[in-house]
Amino acid sequence: MSFWERIKQSLRNFMANRHGVDQFSVMLVWAGLVVYILSAIFSSGLLSLVSLAMYVYTLFRIFSRKEQKRREENRRYMELKTKIVTGFKQAFTRFKNRKQYKYFRCPNCKAWLRLPRGTGVVTVTCGRCHTNFTQKS
Repeated sequence: MSFWERIKQSLRNFMANRHGVDQFSVMLVWAGLVVYILSAIFSSGLLSLVSLAMYVYTLFRIFSRKEQKRREENRRYMELKTKIVTGFKQAFTRFKNRKQYKYFRCPNCKAWLRLPRGTGVVTVTCGRCHTNFTQKS
């Protein structure tokens, strides 16, 4: 067995039954880099400590043997990320179609609804909570 193969095998043995890298860990590394760059720009020791703490927590997560707990953290992160990305995509779509449609919220459940522009005053029924109300388009 060559030197490099022994190193690979010992690394495999070390990482056995450990969590490893996931999306949350990657995000923490990038966020730590951004905070570190900001600490260099503003000459802030506090931001440097925050950046270091993020890197230490990332390493803790990667080498952790509590697989279920780390999966739950990653699941919550992915849900939050999906919610934020979806909100930005929907806002972009509303902005792009603002000349064809009037967008408004249901007064009861706050769901986004739309009407074609120029239809006048219309009685609208919300698709989510079935509330009836009038809306001018």
